[in-house]
Amino acid sequence: MKLFHFSSSSDIEVFHPRAKATREDMPPVVWAIDEEHQFTFYVPRDCPRIICTRSEDLSEEDNIRFFGTTASDIVMTVETGWYERIEKAALYRYELPSESFRLFDKYAGYYISEEIITPIKMDVITNPLDLLIQLNIDIRLTPNLHPLRNAILNSSLTDFGIHQFGNAAPMEASTWLTE
Repeated sequence: MKLFHFSSSSDIEVFHPRAKATREDMPPVVWAIDEEHQFTFYVPRDCPRIICTRSEDLSEEDNIRFFGTTASDIVMTVETGWYERIEKAALYRYELPSESFRLFDKYAGYYISEEIITPIKMDVITNPLDLLIQLNIDIRLTPNLHPLRNAILNSSLTDFGIHQFGNAAPMEASTWLTE
């Protein structure tokens, strides 16, 4: 199994376990993502994004609602304000040894380790949108993620990820959508 850590820094020699502000109930850890889900980090790390995956338990109405206009089983939606940053991004993907990691979240592909980790190697990703396209992921741009988030949270969709939502544009930026 291959595990990765994505960063905007190209000079990380070791990963030290760190406490995560949004996970106060956890000890300091090093986070990793598995190969299958690494695409969720093919955008700058702080980029707000929503990733939806078609699943068998999805109602027909919600299948049409979220996937009706695509042949892809995965949709990544980002705000239009992030497009240029994504296009120009240089992402650093560190491959990590898997021995000390344990599964944290099966659906998201997250693993954690409480040990100091020395990466095996580092690759530079300079064409993240091209990689997403090669994976047949439907990439959508929207002025504001709030309406999509609200729709997902009130749907039968169960296989989704809402990442870095604190960096999303405020809901007020899309009030015209609710008028």
